[in-house]
Amino acid sequence: MRMENFEPTYDLPDEEPSAPVRTAPANLEAEQALLGAMLINNDSFDRVASFLEPSHFYEGLHARVYEAMSKLITGGHVATPVTLKTYFEHDPSMAEVGGSAYLARLAGAATTIINAAEYGRTIYDLAIRRELIAIGEDIHSRAFDAPVEDPPAQQIQDAEQSLYSLAETGKYEGGFVTFTESVREAVDVAAQAYERDGGLAGISTGLRDLDEKLGGLHPSDLIVLAGRPSMGKTALATNIAFNAAKAFKSEHKADGTVEVKDGAIVGFFSLEMSSDQLATRLLAEHSRISSEKLRRGKIDQEEWHRFVTASQELESLPLYIDDTGGLTIATVAARARRIKRQRGLGLLIIDYLQLLAGSGQENRVQEITQITTGLKALAKELSIPIIALSQLSRQVEAREDKRPQLSDLRESGSIEQDADVVMFVFREEYYVQRAEPREGTPEHLEWQSEMEKVHGLAEVVIGKQRHGPTGTVKMAFLPQFTQFSDLAQPADEPEDMY
Repeated sequence: MRMENFEPTYDLPDEEPSAPVRTAPANLEAEQALLGAMLINNDSFDRVASFLEPSHFYEGLHARVYEAMSKLITGGHVATPVTLKTYFEHDPSMAEVGGSAYLARLAGAATTIINAAEYGRTIYDLAIRRELIAIGEDIHSRAFDAPVEDPPAQQIQDAEQSLYSLAETGKYEGGFVTFTESVREAVDVAAQAYERDGGLAGISTGLRDLDEKLGGLHPSDLIVLAGRPSMGKTALATNIAFNAAKAFKSEHKADGTVEVKDGAIVGFFSLEMSSDQLATRLLAEHSRISSEKLRRGKIDQEEWHRFVTASQELESLPLYIDDTGGLTIATVAARARRIKRQRGLGLLIIDYLQLLAGSGQENRVQEITQITTGLKALAKELSIPIIALSQLSRQVEAREDKRPQLSDLRESGSIEQDADVVMFVFREEYYVQRAEPREGTPEHLEWQSEMEKVHGLAEVVIGKQRHGPTGTVKMAFLPQFTQFSDLAQPADEPEDMY
């Protein structure tokens, strides 16, 4: 068998004998040139090791030679035709091309190592093309032979997952960057913050005091927003989504790209509430009509006009809601990538983390670990902040001071470890209200006094922040509109009161 004249082909189906023969995309000369360059100078391996795997070689013998050389070089040994000879004494493919003399011919034919990286990229690109062909054939075969329990929607999702997995595996563009490039990127971020209203490096939450603590929502960050039921975590997430979408501004550049100047296009995965329930909350906030009155239809004509006006104003909001229940982290990632590609995406919110399904791990802790790790990887991949809501364990209720702590997170190890920011929503009013004593007693008078102190107040406790300080942000909460807002502070109160 002569490698130089070998042309790989795909076998054609028997029922199509007249179809033209199509060769698989492969370049055996590039494979030979790279192996030869590595044999005459082992330093060539460093130029391709970060992205090139043995599986990327079309010819199996070349893949085995590359793998053997990789093991020798990474083990601190020298890879030459002599040191490789013993590995291939009984290899039938090597015997077909002349035995170990083929290794000597590879080294003898190599003239330079300058193009080693280019040869590696050629081999890699052709391997990706072959993978694309294989994925296409799988899609074709599966669509023809799919049973009833394999619906088209699942086939599309799996095809998207295969394509994105292929896109994210072994990229040769990655690796170290110079400190000069890193400094340039940091300066660009600071310049954007300087030019943006409010001086924020990230996306504004629309809440001044919270932005002051966080510096906005930063790309690639996983932000966990946790709280006990009825604390208002969904309300806060909805407020942030609305504020970011409402502030969205973009600019079309001459090269056809779009630069976001402010705000964000928002994706909202609502695994607990339906899309119309979320829309009702937003309309209640914007129209200043109680969500309870909207649900029951108890509104007068003036309120109805306000409601219609608010709905018209919000129709063009770049806010997209997916209320499908029981999603897996793989499905969330696939749908997020899709909306990023089709419409753009600047902020993703997931309500809530514990309702996501894992991929059949042995226990729930492992599933949560897989989910949080996947969300963090997705935030980095899409270069957007992701806000994931999370429930807290019941141990909060057993303490006298019910302010949440990091240890209250369910499966806290993985959530706390993977998150860049962990925030807790706490409303003392909820607990005081539930402890109402019998009317007419002295205790009831004390209770009323306590209720007056905490009525309409909320706290966002920042328990962890990789890029900034922790602490507590006090806010106002209007339950009838499910709205958080900045707390008005007396002019004589110091600015930093946390």
